[in-house]
Amino acid sequence: MNLLPQFDLKRPQNLQEALAALTREGARVVAGGTDLLPNLRRGLGEPSQLVDLSALSGLSAIERQEDASLRIGALVRLESLIESPLIPAVVKQAALGVAGPTHRAQATLGGNLCQDTRCIFYNQSDWWREGNGYCLKYKGDKCHVVAKSDRCYATYHGDIAPALMALDAKAEIAGPNGTRQIALADMFQESGAMHLALASGEILTAVVLPGQDGWLASYEKARMREAIEFPLAGVAVALKKESGKIAGIRAAITGTNSAPLMVPVDGVIGQTWDSSTAEILQK
Repeated sequence: MNLLPQFDLKRPQNLQEALAALTREGARVVAGGTDLLPNLRRGLGEPSQLVDLSALSGLSAIERQEDASLRIGALVRLESLIESPLIPAVVKQAALGVAGPTHRAQATLGGNLCQDTRCIFYNQSDWWREGNGYCLKYKGDKCHVVAKSDRCYATYHGDIAPALMALDAKAEIAGPNGTRQIALADMFQESGAMHLALASGEILTAVVLPGQDGWLASYEKARMREAIEFPLAGVAVALKKESGKIAGIRAAITGTNSAPLMVPVDGVIGQTWDSSTAEILQK
């Protein structure tokens, strides 16, 4: 591990100050820091300024809204996410699979969703990467996973994103041009080097979940160890049944691509749940 690079630390008191601070070239956001700071210690980035969001009010709340939707602030700690009676079971299930208790006490929802992509050629010490040739994701000009490729194949390994995507979550995003909402799935794009579809100066401020009346969901992950391990692959599925038939179904995966992805499963809507339906989904 290296020493942290030199940078200025800005701790804005409101969202407007935070957005203004992010206009500085080389500025980056930090909240819990459980993903960013270890990467900086590995020499993965040299920000001119870190904009600490921890003092911002309104981004640490979990609130039921008038339309029955649930707004979860981006600064909500994973530990609080797990403990809240308002949070759907599948999201708690996914959050419990993230790292260990001390990480979950510090890490935030927004940081977990916006975590960096990972690769065996990227997540190494600076001296290792220099000795083996820097990669396309940082300082290099080619991908080492797919030789000579001009596309980075680093993969996304967040647990919570697919659980929220299966629940049809929306991302609330603030930036220089105001606040907007998009489907959470649309916040990601299939590029290991640029996996977040956020414009310059934009930050994730909250996740909004619609009412979940009649929907059931679950998340499962495959990993090398039973704790403190990123998923090799993870899948979240949400299902709604009416009169014994599938009235709605959504599935999302993580760990396999540069972004968490929604899987097309509409072909089983209207069918009963049986072994033949399961075979369709496996394909």
